[in-house]
Amino acid sequence: MGSKNKLKRFKENETFKNVFEPTREELVDAQYQLKGNWCATFFKNDNPLVLELGCGKGEYSVALAEKYPNKNFIGIDIKGARFWRGAKTAIEENIPNVAFIRTQIELVEHVFAANEVDEIWITFPDPQIKYKRTKHRMTNSEFLKRYKNILKPDGIMNLKTDSEFMHGYTLGLLHGEGHEVLYANHNVYKQEGSPEEVTSIQTFYESQYLKEDKAITYIRFKIK
Repeated sequence: MGSKNKLKRFKENETFKNVFEPTREELVDAQYQLKGNWCATFFKNDNPLVLELGCGKGEYSVALAEKYPNKNFIGIDIKGARFWRGAKTAIEENIPNVAFIRTQIELVEHVFAANEVDEIWITFPDPQIKYKRTKHRMTNSEFLKRYKNILKPDGIMNLKTDSEFMHGYTLGLLHGEGHEVLYANHNVYKQEGSPEEVTSIQTFYESQYLKEDKAITYIRFKIK
């Protein structure tokens, strides 16, 4: 994407009512005004709150919001020029139950309060295969602690990935740390009885992987 195009998208994001771009200082040095108040203040209801972390273009968040109008969805990514597409689609198609936040995933505890979130989706994260990159892996122990701090006691985690490595690493960690694995599958599209919300929504890249007959893995779990 050219820098002109990126700038145009950043400018447009600033005009979107469903996009929030707090500075690091706003989040870390002060109590962010929407923390603990997302449903009441922005969505203006008390429906369950669901996050998609590392939402990319935002297509999964938007599709979930369309499918479940009685839930609120927030896509989070540091790359605003990417989720511009999802935010714009939501506005054009009048989907009121989805929003986007431009921030780093490490800061989620500064964006959401304890027990504020009902469910979290992590879709096709970078597996960070090199050993030195493990601290950036989105299902490592440190990240799981952050998610636990914002999830309700019964909150659900979902990991959907095309990376067998990421699937295996996460499953091993969950079992090793005594978390509760509710469902795990190495190839959701080839398995009968896979959860419908997992197979009925596909990102652009996911549909490309499927054309190449690449297995899509999925884990649903609770953090203990």
